[in-house]
Amino acid sequence: MHYDIIIRGGRVFDGCGNPAIFADVGITGGHVAAISESGLGDATAERDINANGHWVTPGFIDLHTHYDAEMIVSPSLSESVRHGVTTCFVGSCSISMIFSPPEDASDIFTRVESIPREYVLPILHQHKTWSDAKGYVEFLQQQPLGPNIASYMGHSDLRTAVMGLERAVSPKVTPSEEEMQRMETLLNEGLDQGLLGLSSMTNPWDKVDGDRHRSSALPSVYARWKEYRRLHKLLRQKDAILQSAPNLTTKINAVFFLFTSASLWFRRKLRTTLITLMDPKADPWLSSLTAMGANFFNRWLGANFRWQALPSPFEVYADGIDFIVFEEFPSGEIALHLQQDLQRNELFKTPSYREQFKNDYRKRFGGRVWHRDFGDAWIVDCPDETVVGKSVADVAKERNDHEVDTFLDLIIDHGRKLRWRTVIANHREHVVKRNITQPCALIGFSDAGAHLRNMAFYNFPLHVLKFSLQENPALTPEKAVWRCSGEIADWYNIDAGKLRVGDRADIAIIDPVALANADLQRYAEAPFEELGGLMRIVNRNDEVVRTVIINGRQVWDGQGFDPALGREQGVGQFLPRKNQQQG
Repeated sequence: MHYDIIIRGGRVFDGCGNPAIFADVGITGGHVAAISESGLGDATAERDINANGHWVTPGFIDLHTHYDAEMIVSPSLSESVRHGVTTCFVGSCSISMIFSPPEDASDIFTRVESIPREYVLPILHQHKTWSDAKGYVEFLQQQPLGPNIASYMGHSDLRTAVMGLERAVSPKVTPSEEEMQRMETLLNEGLDQGLLGLSSMTNPWDKVDGDRHRSSALPSVYARWKEYRRLHKLLRQKDAILQSAPNLTTKINAVFFLFTSASLWFRRKLRTTLITLMDPKADPWLSSLTAMGANFFNRWLGANFRWQALPSPFEVYADGIDFIVFEEFPSGEIALHLQQDLQRNELFKTPSYREQFKNDYRKRFGGRVWHRDFGDAWIVDCPDETVVGKSVADVAKERNDHEVDTFLDLIIDHGRKLRWRTVIANHREHVVKRNITQPCALIGFSDAGAHLRNMAFYNFPLHVLKFSLQENPALTPEKAVWRCSGEIADWYNIDAGKLRVGDRADIAIIDPVALANADLQRYAEAPFEELGGLMRIVNRNDEVVRTVIINGRQVWDGQGFDPALGREQGVGQFLPRKNQQQG
């Protein structure tokens, strides 16, 4: 026998949770042609890979990215691929780039996801030629994709295209019956094209960019529950997915989503996934409560509900005040509404503004994600080197000043050159391990492609696998691999995440010894050439992921990428959601 690729002697995981086996894997024509525990002997191949001592796993699935703009100009999505991710979902959180015209699509995307508008808008003006699901799918099928792509339709995108952005962000405006029917038609057409379902957003902190309707909440925030119910009905009929985020100010509408998912013994359940199951410092009780509620609804009320769970510390970085957590409270919103540093600095000098900021900072109740503790805000870079390595509260103490005054003074003096970090959530490892074993959790929420200067979780599957190597592990290696691959594929009903004869050959080869010793939190940056060389935070664990194969083609060898990645078709594919009969 002759194969395109033979992987010899590895510990092979099927992505279904079954016991791993030591076997050779033969790949031909983009698919797994053989898995042999006795070995493939004298069989030959164009490429022969020695996997002795390594894990051979299905490629991992990233179920929550915002690669919508990046994959237009840099479709290799190499920062995910180098960590073993071979399938990515786009269109999350209501902000797909399918239906709306370029300027509207940019304005509902860039501020929320912290990607410079001056880059995204020209990309859309130049490349966006589609305005419906059919055209978008055709675009994906023609792109030289790196990983495979599946996509939601965004409710804010849908609403904006049908109502116009001005009406879509007007609190007193509801869609007419004609507009409602048009939204239903577009959603139905997208489901027929194989898109995953609908993504929405109900959290009011996420804001519109640009000058026309700046600082309005995203369009889907203004939708009434009646509008949601009509769209959800279509999702139920076609067994499609609803992805959303609750209102983090009140949190109470998470219960509405639980009831939305539930069959309640008289209707079809709706597969629903929300962000996110994490352990926030601000609310240390929250993850236990949310997991308990979801498990109860799934078991007793016929729901099919999943929280998206991040398996690593939620460590974030900020340049000055440019970070979405400041959208949580009024004084932060006021600052981020202003686009010019000079305007912001004048605001920061105002005593009344400082007093308002202090009041917001001291508030410990109500909706929040950031713990609002400048004692846990560590300066990592600043033109004034005397403050580097200290917390903002440390500097305030040295200056005999209030920490809010010190923070604002540092921004006035240094602007975005003041770089600081904090851990917002997932600071307790035992809670993280508990969360990733919850039956109501799906492993994901990397936010890859967004918040480029703020955070990087491209390597999230490696965190899960590393937990399986610990003493008394939270998960077995087989279970850890399954949670990052086959479980997600089955829940979303897509053709991915499995390593069996006949399956598409999307494979990662992992060095478990290197993984056990890896620093998965190690800080790294790399230039994003297509965005003017913008330096973004990345993960670098090249010693761990030794090989990545997508559609039968080796695209990463532990040291570099196939030059064709992101340049030639034939690697990643558009993955449609299978219908119920096929599923």
